[in-house]
Amino acid sequence: MSGIYECLKNVKCNHPEKHLGMHFENGSYVIRAYLPIAVNAYVIINDKKYKMIETDNKIFQANFNDKINKYMISYTDSSGYEHKYYDPYNFRPAVSDYDIYLFKEGKLFESYKTFGSHLIEIDGVSGCNFTVWAPSALSVSVVGNFNHWTPGMHPMININDSGIWSIFIPGISENEVYKYAINTSSFGIKMKTDPYAFYTEKRPRTSSIVIGHDFNWNDSEWINKRNILGYNDPVSIYEMHLGSWRKNGDKYYSYREIAPMLIEYLKKTGFNYVEFMPLTEYPLDISWGYQAVNYYAPTSRYGRPEDLKYLINELHRNGIGVILDFVAAHFPDDDYGLYMFDGTHLYDYADPRKGRTPDWGTNIFDFGKNEVRSFLISAIMYWIDEFHIDGIRVDAVTSMIYLDFSRKPGEWIPNIYGGNINLEAVSLLTELNSTVHEKYHGVITVAEESSTYKGITSRSGIGFDYKWNMGWMHDTLDFFHTDPLYRKYNIGKLTFTVMYAYSERFILPISHDEVVYGKGSLYQKMPGDYNLKISNIRLFMSYMFAYPGKKLLFMGNEFAQKNEWDSNSQLQWNAIGKPEEGLLNLINDLNSLYKEYDDLHIDENFSWIDFNDVNNTVISFMRGNIVCIFNFTPVERENYAIGVDSPGTYTEIFNSDSSRYGGSNHINKNIESCNYSMHGRKYSIEINLPPLSAIYLRNDAL
Repeated sequence: MSGIYECLKNVKCNHPEKHLGMHFENGSYVIRAYLPIAVNAYVIINDKKYKMIETDNKIFQANFNDKINKYMISYTDSSGYEHKYYDPYNFRPAVSDYDIYLFKEGKLFESYKTFGSHLIEIDGVSGCNFTVWAPSALSVSVVGNFNHWTPGMHPMININDSGIWSIFIPGISENEVYKYAINTSSFGIKMKTDPYAFYTEKRPRTSSIVIGHDFNWNDSEWINKRNILGYNDPVSIYEMHLGSWRKNGDKYYSYREIAPMLIEYLKKTGFNYVEFMPLTEYPLDISWGYQAVNYYAPTSRYGRPEDLKYLINELHRNGIGVILDFVAAHFPDDDYGLYMFDGTHLYDYADPRKGRTPDWGTNIFDFGKNEVRSFLISAIMYWIDEFHIDGIRVDAVTSMIYLDFSRKPGEWIPNIYGGNINLEAVSLLTELNSTVHEKYHGVITVAEESSTYKGITSRSGIGFDYKWNMGWMHDTLDFFHTDPLYRKYNIGKLTFTVMYAYSERFILPISHDEVVYGKGSLYQKMPGDYNLKISNIRLFMSYMFAYPGKKLLFMGNEFAQKNEWDSNSQLQWNAIGKPEEGLLNLINDLNSLYKEYDDLHIDENFSWIDFNDVNNTVISFMRGNIVCIFNFTPVERENYAIGVDSPGTYTEIFNSDSSRYGGSNHINKNIESCNYSMHGRKYSIEINLPPLSAIYLRNDAL
């Protein structure tokens, strides 16, 4: 018996079921329990108590002649409080051998249904099944208020010596707080969050919380519509940081509180998707969510998981899709999290030349480890399945693909062929995309990827639906930052981007990364005084919505917020005046046109009219049958002629100089085509181009 005691006392017991619970020994049935905080203990059978004898330090047992199928254990602690529960070791944990096999093969893509905490019923007894992966642990036990946070009191079972630990604890109900006490060979007992926690305490507290998953969704109309969406449908994304969009004084609005405000605003501005910066639980506010610890738990900063489901449900009911930022590249060092989870580099590469990010001081997931692949792919499937997410934007894909990302020679490990591509990461991302697309039609996957790696959005390559067009973003912003007097020398920054516009399927991003850390707000990037800055922003937005590619704007850009984004403060709503309201009208109309006209949201229909008018700094192109003309100087161009393919009347469907947008209202009336050719086209038209303006025209007959 002393051997059993030492095993349990030192929290080193990996098969407690061999000692605890009911066993047939020496001709009788023994019920044995380890109760380190008990003063006395009893077995309860049919409401009758049978005293348990303390045979060794805090090991209690009682003998019976007959097998007992159902019993409870009662004990009193030092405060006199009586605890009563069904014996966990009289139940088999709810983990199948097949799930273990798939998990270890890297193919258990719904591993969230097996791992974590799940409220279930076994043989008529309600409780919670806990399962965790920790192959190098000496032992793992569940701790919480229910056992006074005592390591070893509820030791888990190492199922088939697989390194997957599980236990069913009767009586555990919703909102129970818990952690795993993991005894490691190198660092002693570590108190760890559940990697598959579905809800956690609000920071700075770090415990996991047991919850159910019931929610009354009524977004089937949206889901059915989503299932038939394709690449030719419009995608206009409003990127936002939920905690700093609007604030309730110095506090956050909850998921539920922000829902009506956000929906009203998105309808006002016309975006059909909202992209949330990471909502997976994270400890540090200033990381904006990009250093996540709990990949299955929505941050409790803004409420409970069902509150986020409510927000998404309401967005769907109003025709707005939801994209979630997801960090599959790396995770932070927080001691309670994934780092050295079982005393080893369980989730990351052990060698820092492959497993440590030079820039961020974080740990790179081991993309070649099958169990990690199951974990990461399942996390994305979980958000789509449980939260009805419509898209995933994977952060920092370039850092995943390249082994030498931000590393000097000698600081990285080549792949098996001597190259700098992380073949394991490429394989993971490819499998992630194929898995999502196979199961969820209409759900989009987006890569934040800035290299020239080919096939990011190819089905024969990595298979994302879209990639952020970082080249377009940098070149276009650089061009607009230039004083209009000198723009003619830089117009190649605009025209060159067309050379690769169809090399991938692109999203044009003006994201949070471009308005922080001294880069300046979009307003600050524009040259000139206040009026010129506003005019340039109108022109910039108009150019962006005419250019091939899906659209993304970070919050505040739509009304030309003057200051850089500050995650500690809400947007500068009180600074919105008449010019800014005009910009909001412009964004609404651009989104309406973009969604209304196939020519503007079907990307493979671009053709140049003229990109050689450097002296006037005017460019023009066709999007299908829509003529788009841009004057990048503050000089009006009268009777400006361009070539068109078809005769007839051309109607101005958009003019950024409209008074509705705060412009001078130099509007072109119906324009009749001329019978002389120009720019290699059979006909031509003559129009007046207001200063710093964009005009869209359409032939009435087409």
